[in-house]
Amino acid sequence: MFSSIYAVAISGGFPLSKRIQTFSKGAGSQNMMLMLWIFVLAGAFSNTAKEMGSIDATVNLTLNILPGNMILAGLFLASCFISLSIGTSVGTIVALVPIAAGLAHSTGSSIAFLAAVVVGGAFFGDNLSFISDTTVVATSTQGCKMSDKFRVNSFIVVPAAALLLIIYFFLGSDIKSPTAVPTVEFVKIIPYLLVLGMAILGMNVMAVLVVGILSAGIIGMIEGTFDIYGWFGFIGKGIIGMGELIIITMMAGGLLEIIRENGGIDYVIQKLTAHVHGKRGAEFSIALLVAIVDICTANNTVAIITVGGISKQIGDRFGVDNRKCASILDTMSCCVQGIIPYGAQILMGAGLAGLNPIEIVPYLYYPFAIGAATLLAIAFRYPRRYS
Repeated sequence: MFSSIYAVAISGGFPLSKRIQTFSKGAGSQNMMLMLWIFVLAGAFSNTAKEMGSIDATVNLTLNILPGNMILAGLFLASCFISLSIGTSVGTIVALVPIAAGLAHSTGSSIAFLAAVVVGGAFFGDNLSFISDTTVVATSTQGCKMSDKFRVNSFIVVPAAALLLIIYFFLGSDIKSPTAVPTVEFVKIIPYLLVLGMAILGMNVMAVLVVGILSAGIIGMIEGTFDIYGWFGFIGKGIIGMGELIIITMMAGGLLEIIRENGGIDYVIQKLTAHVHGKRGAEFSIALLVAIVDICTANNTVAIITVGGISKQIGDRFGVDNRKCASILDTMSCCVQGIIPYGAQILMGAGLAGLNPIEIVPYLYYPFAIGAATLLAIAFRYPRRYS
């Protein structure tokens, strides 16, 4: 709020009404509104499923299937697989974070840690999937094939993911499953199975959430957990629970539009590219460029769109392979998007887990790992074939 008020106050050359109009334009932009509708539906689905017993049933099933020391690694693998299949980190987080929170309660583990495992793994697919927005934008702006970019990207991030999977296995070795696990009520797992199945098939995340809300409501009424008025009440309570998240998101959108309108992003781009010398320096500048713009826009797809053109110019000038350039753009934007506490993914994960976003950030190992892997790949010119 302080940053937003300050941004509006210092935007000289425009009457106050015009500055407020610019702020409101950013807060209500197409991308922001789409994000807000997803938050509304996610809140409605999450609370309905919780009250109907879906989360408890899914947690009990997981505890029956996985031994305690495999819970962390299992959650991470599930998050990676689902996000790779559906190409969106938000859809993965919506589906898995409530389950992770339930597992944390059942095993006495840290809710922030288990939520962070899911949020981090969700960026595996956001970064690599062929149907991810970031992949589409990165390859189109750099003029390379998705398959080529996938190959280069895999060399950089898959070793980091494999290492982290091993670490999660050892970190989870002390987690003990409850001695008495209740009987699994399989009918109550249906809403989550529907959400996961349709998401993997590539359905729109809003349509998936609507089906999830309907299925949870119908099963809850058949089971006698609530009547139709109770169902509507739980939907409303879930939406209200997202209110703070919605307000923060709108304010961030307005603030970033004020920055863009005043030339802040263009200024950053100009300063960063003023002293580039050599191929390695060009790659570092591209990585830094997309990282800073993602900090300013809180949207990795928008960040790649913003700097894609100038990154292509920098790459062509200094002989950077366009496949490596696309990979750097995608990976670094996902790294930053995965650690900024005001990004949609962390806000969503924190909202569904009932946490402050700052609590999740220290446990986001995967985004930090892929950022470090990218910088090392630039420094040591890896993979050689594309460097």
